[in-house]
Amino acid sequence: MARSRTVWVTAALLTATLGAAAVPAVAAPAAAPRAAAACPTGWGSLDKTNLAGTSGEFVTNARTGRHDCYDRFVIDVPGATAAELGYSVGYVDEFVQDPSGHHIPIGGGAILDIRVSAPGYDLETGTATYPGRPGQPLPGVDLTGYRTFRDTRYGGSFEGQSQFGLGVRARLPFRVLQLDGHLVVDVAHSW
Repeated sequence: MARSRTVWVTAALLTATLGAAAVPAVAAPAAAPRAAAACPTGWGSLDKTNLAGTSGEFVTNARTGRHDCYDRFVIDVPGATAAELGYSVGYVDEFVQDPSGHHIPIGGGAILDIRVSAPGYDLETGTATYPGRPGQPLPGVDLTGYRTFRDTRYGGSFEGQSQFGLGVRARLPFRVLQLDGHLVVDVAHSW
């Protein structure tokens, strides 16, 4: 009887093993692919302008940031309301310092000339409020690893306007945002 029980147990185990091998394997669910960022479209690459002007506020800093869909350039003008931040942003063939007319070389496949209606100096004392030097890269800005930005230069500040040059990979769409205390220029990674 022990022998027949052993035969039956062996037969059952063999059948279970063969049956499991004959069943097709079910693929484990694939890991969900990382969702592609829904990048904004429709910004365009034509000049953008707002003729507002600040009343006594001045530029203190310029900085950059990286995002999934665009690279960001921010000019800090503490105390200015969004409505007061006048600007002119557009692509140019060469970056020319206002008012001297001096050509300032800037790297990249295209150049954005960015002007904000706020001086880089205190209007009462004449003391510089922004540490940039005309014709030089922007202090504290490191573009290593950026997909779109290639170079930056400070054009200077004259008659209440501050000028910045932004070298980008190509002529790409951009948008300008006026926020309290900040002028923001986003340049898309692609069309």
